[in-house]
Amino acid sequence: MSDQDKTETSETEDITKAWQATQDQKGKAKKLRIFAGLSWLAAIAGEIYGVLQVLGNKFDSGNIALLIGILVFIAVFAIAGSFLWKAANKHDPASREDQARFFFQNQLGAIITVIAFLPLLALIFMDKDMDPRTKKIAGGVGVGLAALATVLGVDFSPPSVEQYTQDMNACASQIKSGEPTTACSPEVAAQAQEIARDSEAVAEATKSEANPNGQDIVYWIAPKDGAEKSSHELVFHLCPDVSTLRGKTVVSGSVTEAYAQNAKRLTKQIAMEQRQCGFAEAAE
Repeated sequence: MSDQDKTETSETEDITKAWQATQDQKGKAKKLRIFAGLSWLAAIAGEIYGVLQVLGNKFDSGNIALLIGILVFIAVFAIAGSFLWKAANKHDPASREDQARFFFQNQLGAIITVIAFLPLLALIFMDKDMDPRTKKIAGGVGVGLAALATVLGVDFSPPSVEQYTQDMNACASQIKSGEPTTACSPEVAAQAQEIARDSEAVAEATKSEANPNGQDIVYWIAPKDGAEKSSHELVFHLCPDVSTLRGKTVVSGSVTEAYAQNAKRLTKQIAMEQRQCGFAEAAE
């Protein structure tokens, strides 16, 4: 395996573990998805109403305004739902590791739009009793609206956990080095700033004669029995020997990895932990 392949493999293994939507981001995504679902339900309801009207021969003698109004109603709510859904995905994207979920989560707007239009359009074109002028105009308008709504429902550049992780790490690196923060999108900036801040604090607190630049490794309590990560505040520490971690199952990793495990912050007891870990004596 070439050095480039090794690098790519290493990056892939690293990035799938690092970025994670915060509770606030998940909350915003949930609200947006609820509103998207309600919009799509309205579009489907409009379709059902239109289907019933066609089956009831309401357009045999014209009434084109009503039929076009139904099609416009479906398009408006289908597009609104798609925009809301794509906004939710920016807060809580899917991972590319699960290709099926990644596709359906990001292209759901286009899929729902097709479902909301196709049966009604099929009935319009297949209805032999409908007024020919109504069929021609409404059918053309319907196809145009369906195409527009479907294209707007497609996410041509969907966000992903992997992309956000790369951006977050690049943003944190830029912050720490004082470079222009070109990688700091709103979705990753807050976590990147926290990572940069805590990484600097850990490095400063763990300096020693053997390691004058400090370290980027912290310790925190492991989830019990592989259970889901809890939503309570998870704090990480300077070494595994601090009193808070005694008798606990402890895992370790970089500050970035700690945040990936839903950690919220570095301990506030830095001076005490420096003494317990031996860093204070080394600094003296």
